[in-house]
Amino acid sequence: MKIDVPLSLRWADLDAYNHVNNVEFFRLLEEARVRVFWTRQPGESDLPDELAVISAEAGSGIMTLIGSQRIEYLAPLEYRQKPIVIRLWIARLGGASMEVHYEVRDGSAPEDRVYAIASTTMVLVDAASGRPMRVPSEQREAWTPLLEEPVSFRDR
Repeated sequence: MKIDVPLSLRWADLDAYNHVNNVEFFRLLEEARVRVFWTRQPGESDLPDELAVISAEAGSGIMTLIGSQRIEYLAPLEYRQKPIVIRLWIARLGGASMEVHYEVRDGSAPEDRVYAIASTTMVLVDAASGRPMRVPSEQREAWTPLLEEPVSFRDR
């Protein structure tokens, strides 16, 4: 299962070439991840509540750290007021980590252009010890339906 997260661009996201800056792409990916996986009030979002099982509150006991990120730009993304769509899914659910994959999409049928593909390895860490921890069964159960094939990056 893949999840589509609509996100609005900000004027400040642009670089001198009038394209969304490469660093801002990572901010958009982070925003989509947080909206899907972090806990929220029931009904607060149109996204599935059952996926939002990471507590970001102080004292929650679990931290998430980024182990790696990769992005491949396919087309320039210019500022617009209509939201873009970050399509995300999990390509690998490991012992202490998960690999989230993305497509940054136009979201308009029939064009629905893909501007970038990306992946993020997110590691779950015990807040007290600072050491990686096993993905708890609640998260594993919630996220298993999101398992799909990884994006295909071009070979170098």
